[in-house]
Amino acid sequence: MVVDPAGRILALNPAAERLLGRAAAAMRGKDAHELLHRATDGGTLPRERCLLLRSLAEGAAARGEGDRYLRGDGRLVTISWSASPLTDGGFFKGMVVLFTDITGDRSARRERAAYTSALEDLNERLTLVAEITDVLGQTLETDEALARLCRLLVPRLADWAAVDLRTGSGQVHRVAVTGPAGRDAGLESGRKRLPETGEAASSPLVQVLNGGDPVLQNERDEAETAAPPASPLAAVHSDFLRTVHATSAITVPLGAKRQITGALTLVRTDPAHPFDTEDLEVVSDIGRRVGLVIDNARRFGRQRAVAEAMQRNLLAPLPQPGRLRLAARYQPAPAGSQVGGDWYDAFELKDGTLALVIGDVVGHDLTAAAGMAQLHGILRALAWDHTGPPGAVVDRLDDAMPAITTVPMATLVLARVEGHPHTGPWTLRWTSAGHPPPLLLTPGGHARYLEAGQGLVLGAPMVTGTGRPNAAQPLPPGSTLLLYTDGLIEIPGSDLDTGLDRLRRHALTLAQAPLDTLCDQLLARMPPGSTDDVALLAMRLPTP
Repeated sequence: MVVDPAGRILALNPAAERLLGRAAAAMRGKDAHELLHRATDGGTLPRERCLLLRSLAEGAAARGEGDRYLRGDGRLVTISWSASPLTDGGFFKGMVVLFTDITGDRSARRERAAYTSALEDLNERLTLVAEITDVLGQTLETDEALARLCRLLVPRLADWAAVDLRTGSGQVHRVAVTGPAGRDAGLESGRKRLPETGEAASSPLVQVLNGGDPVLQNERDEAETAAPPASPLAAVHSDFLRTVHATSAITVPLGAKRQITGALTLVRTDPAHPFDTEDLEVVSDIGRRVGLVIDNARRFGRQRAVAEAMQRNLLAPLPQPGRLRLAARYQPAPAGSQVGGDWYDAFELKDGTLALVIGDVVGHDLTAAAGMAQLHGILRALAWDHTGPPGAVVDRLDDAMPAITTVPMATLVLARVEGHPHTGPWTLRWTSAGHPPPLLLTPGGHARYLEAGQGLVLGAPMVTGTGRPNAAQPLPPGSTLLLYTDGLIEIPGSDLDTGLDRLRRHALTLAQAPLDTLCDQLLARMPPGSTDDVALLAMRLPTP
């Protein structure tokens, strides 16, 4: 449309005729504002509020959006427009105005916005499920898995989260409740006996635990809230929803119907933002994944307990020959890691000499623990009546290992403490099969690693005709000898020299402490981050 400086219509193209439902001939010479421009309610718009008239008065370009124009059939059309001045020889002649019908465009934009919002929401849910799957896969500890789960769900998907687990005794335990401020132990109940199937049928928690489908609640049933709960478990759940002021809740099983390990309940407290069926599908998927993790964690826990018990039972009691004092510790790998093959041993040989052993079988599972047991028994048998150097015994063990054990590779130190058990003098003779060196603490505040006697690990190919090296070291009265496995000195992110220096420093500060205190404190002072088990064997010689 072209208008003169006074705002009168000079010309329109056919597209403008169709948009306005008017013929160009009928509009020529008419005041564009009076003829076309209307307020939102369809009434006449005051001229001082018209941006087009203002741009005409200023002779400057302008644009507007959302203006209402009156069609010839009486309907209003919403337009956006832009106006540019027309000049001739430097004189202002009027404006050319371009129209765009945004009535349909706005609808399309709303549809696009709704579609984009739906895609973003779906992406957020899928991302959450992926994050939960990834995070839960990083641990085999049930408590840690549930803590991570709740931290991901609140507040991203819910305002509150509660987890109930079945126990082996047929009961249900509310093990975790997390809200806006984090974990809320005050809302975690004690153990409650699971009702029989069909009991408390109106309780979503009981339904789900008894094999029912996931439940979505957006409006609490007045009859349900008015009637007393039919079981202690239903009462716990009902009280929880009431206490947190739930306006919408989802309860889903953890696991599949054949193996339900518990239930997950999510709560929202904003009535304007209830859960929907899509949320129910997402949470149900999460429940299946969490149930699998919990089931695996329980299986792992049982295997770990068996391995630890077997390993501890295979570590024989320590002798106390004469005035020599011995102490030992075995510390399983931290939570989330598997049992390893670390072991220690101390026993008297046929000739009365004390033998000391520290070893580590490659692996972190039941196989490693079983291999440790095999080496433990074979080494005792080979060393029992052998009076020669320790290297010869370890050579025989290395030869026998592939034939009569399942151990592919292992490290160890075998030592003999020679001397009268009451009066001494004492000499340490040892050989090392790729194991960290013993640490000797001597009176006067000295500590050094006994690095001699090092040979290849057990299971490594050896050159025919070469025996393992042996070493000897006098042991001063009052000295302390420490044998240990690499779990005590190797921490992820730290090098071996740093670990050895740390152990030396701590051992020196504890050199005068009782032997049991020394062992306990060395384990307590380990930095966090270790993923290995630890065996520690300490011997102290008497003072004159």
